[in-house]
Amino acid sequence: MSTGMRILAVTVGLLVALTLAHKRPWQVTDAVAGGELDVGFLPVTCHLTCPVTDFATKTTTTSTRFRSQRFTEFPTVVEALKAGDLQATFLLAPLAMVLREQGVPVKIVYLGHRDGSTVMVKKDGPIQSIRDLKGKKFARPSRFSNQYLVITKLMEDEGMQPGDIDFVDMAPPDMYQALAQGEIDAYFVGEPHAAKAEVSGVGRVLYHAKDIWPQFISCVLVVRQELIDNHPEVVRDLVRGIAESGEWAEQNRLKAAQVAAPYFRQDQKLLEFVLTQPPDRVSYRQLTPTDDDMKQIMKYAIKAGILKQEIPLGDLLDRRFIPTEIRPAAI
Repeated sequence: MSTGMRILAVTVGLLVALTLAHKRPWQVTDAVAGGELDVGFLPVTCHLTCPVTDFATKTTTTSTRFRSQRFTEFPTVVEALKAGDLQATFLLAPLAMVLREQGVPVKIVYLGHRDGSTVMVKKDGPIQSIRDLKGKKFARPSRFSNQYLVITKLMEDEGMQPGDIDFVDMAPPDMYQALAQGEIDAYFVGEPHAAKAEVSGVGRVLYHAKDIWPQFISCVLVVRQELIDNHPEVVRDLVRGIAESGEWAEQNRLKAAQVAAPYFRQDQKLLEFVLTQPPDRVSYRQLTPTDDDMKQIMKYAIKAGILKQEIPLGDLLDRRFIPTEIRPAAI
């Protein structure tokens, strides 16, 4: 064999080894059949019920081990979901709709939270309303985020035009520093990335999401259709676990911060602040997605150019797995 052929053979072998080192769809299926399911989440309080469910996983009736898989940004989550490497995850609601519009076989089966996002501006700055942000730089997590849709709604309510604000996409952990250094004038994000600016004295609250859009939703729990088809009992148990974790968190907010902090790799005191100042800053009750919830999000997603048209609710939602009675998780 020539030197060139040997190099080619070694290169191909390395590529195959690297490919097999990653979890593939058939391995995911085997894991689910064996009683394990990874559930994707980002370290934001909108996703707090995911690590709490991981922590409480011994209470599951089907003995499924729900392992929370931490991600730092949504594009990686999307790729894992599309490839089938991830069967269940929390995801931005408009992004879940975009994936469904693109034909990715996913369904929304539950919500992650209500409210829990905040618009922050410099503490000593002059900005007092959305109108004061005309011509200013405003950071959002993504053009596919529901935070962007809420601001689109607020601008419309105030008679502003879509181009009046200079929106920039930015990773949530970077927003606090960008505001502190004057690189942006405001940002809108899920907690605790907003509260970090408030606690440090850098920023102040301009709006809580609940003040603009009551019962605001940014993230939903989505699962792939093959998980629904092949393991409906696991989906049912997952939704029950998330629901009961939410009820437990509502009744034990300080303990919930303690449980979540190691999973989030964030300061427990910051999470305690988010979950108590004020107590309705984020809610983990009433997590059944309603038709009106989804239609409202689709309405503004279409206005923002994210969706082409409404998605039939039957293609988007599967509410069969939501428990009729929700008790706090046994933690």
